[in-house]
Amino acid sequence: MGDVLTIEALRNERERLRRDGVSLAFANGHFDLLHVGHLRYLRAARAEADRLVVAINNDRSVASLKGEGRPVVPEGERAEMLAALEPVDYVVVFSGDSPAPLLAELQPDVHCKGTDYGSPERVPEYSVVRAYGGRTALVGDPKDHATSDLITAVKQLPE
Repeated sequence: MGDVLTIEALRNERERLRRDGVSLAFANGHFDLLHVGHLRYLRAARAEADRLVVAINNDRSVASLKGEGRPVVPEGERAEMLAALEPVDYVVVFSGDSPAPLLAELQPDVHCKGTDYGSPERVPEYSVVRAYGGRTALVGDPKDHATSDLITAVKQLPE
């Protein structure tokens, strides 16, 4: 089972991992309602390095990016659920719409994003990762699952 860490605690853990020669993969997202696409993405991200940190957007960020009624699940619960998944070593909650500042600070070996980006160069944080010598990898299966589709399906269920 993984650990939910503050940014400060994750910074310290990252320094320890570096000293020990342990590689770190970084995945990020909202992870509002977990589905199989999330699990496949996280498994593939974990395969890119010795450890996996998952950075999740805080509630304010999810609401600003996804709109009214989101997130469905509060950040603390989303973090706890993710930490319980087999591929996840660490979970951290970040503020803001982009993980770029956190990537620049932690400098993980690999930044993992979904296959829907088409190529690593199309990932918004690509230049940040490249600037410190990291690698961007597209991982997971085709984006056939989405939280918004899950929400729509639940809303259409008869009462």
